[in-house]
Amino acid sequence: MEMTPRQRWLALLAGGFPDRVPTDYQATEEVTARLLKDLGCADEESLWRKLHIDGRRFVEPNWQRPDDGRASQADMWGVRFRRVDYGTGAYEQPVSHPLAEVESVAQVHAHRWPDPDEFDYARITQALQSDDGHRPIHAGCYEPFLLYGYLRGLQRALEDLALHPEIADAILGRIFDFHYEHHRRIFEAGRVAAGGGRIDLTWVAEDLGSQTGPLMSLAMYRRFLLSNQIKMANLARSFGIHVMYHTDGAARLFLPDLIDRVGIEILNPIQWRCPGMERERLVADFGDRIIFHGSIDNQQTLAFGSVEDVADEVRQSADIYRGARWICAPCHNIQPVSPTANIVAMYETIHEAGKLRRND
Repeated sequence: MEMTPRQRWLALLAGGFPDRVPTDYQATEEVTARLLKDLGCADEESLWRKLHIDGRRFVEPNWQRPDDGRASQADMWGVRFRRVDYGTGAYEQPVSHPLAEVESVAQVHAHRWPDPDEFDYARITQALQSDDGHRPIHAGCYEPFLLYGYLRGLQRALEDLALHPEIADAILGRIFDFHYEHHRRIFEAGRVAAGGGRIDLTWVAEDLGSQTGPLMSLAMYRRFLLSNQIKMANLARSFGIHVMYHTDGAARLFLPDLIDRVGIEILNPIQWRCPGMERERLVADFGDRIIFHGSIDNQQTLAFGSVEDVADEVRQSADIYRGARWICAPCHNIQPVSPTANIVAMYETIHEAGKLRRND
């Protein structure tokens, strides 16, 4: 009997194998709009069904912006962005860092931090009560150092870890305190929805790798990030919610801590061209303990390869992950430079190649 997308994800998370390799989707809004047009689909759900995509459905509470003098152009953290056009699309670039000039812990605490009371969590309960259960539900994201970089500026944020640890502790502490209560309320809203336990997944994340190596030392990660990531993962597990971890780049150094101490279950995105992230090595070292998510290279293969190049990489990955648990997806958001034909080839190839069970 054919499984639903949610059943496929849950089968992997239970340690088993579904009827075929599950798939997921990440793309810029421009790519999605183009695919809808090129493939004649009325909406994203129709697109996913056409391409056999087992994508997650995301739910979130609504931020009710308080009337407290906060700049209307800023987000809830006080960061302002501007839209940067790159020809075939656009992205949001932070242009202000509200904590850039902070020099003391007192100044950190004087910043106008967001409050969970500013959110409407009933929106999640309402969304889940009307959900048909076809797709896995994902809610919440805790990625503290990325946000730290927006608040402080990336250079200052990295300098703080070495030169101003008391400021780093204060900023990361405020970020954690907000997210812990925010996620607790999100998860509780999911639990009270019809049937209960309808939130399946959450992000505990951090970009720990660059294209060539770690962005910080293992000692720095353990000193400033590990403890709170463990707490956030434990909070999710207390609600029966599974933990996905996102880190770009060459993050091999951190995987033992992420698996053994944070307890991650899914690793995204597997940029296998980065040192230490070779698929064969990851499967050999961790293939019996985590689910691999991603692996189809959108920096080279999807963007600049031929349809056959894409199909070959998908089949190669399917062979490498045979016996391991894998969700086939691009290794990051598909960019407009990737042709429609290549994207379609990725999903059509895995739909055929992934029908064999991973333990055959």
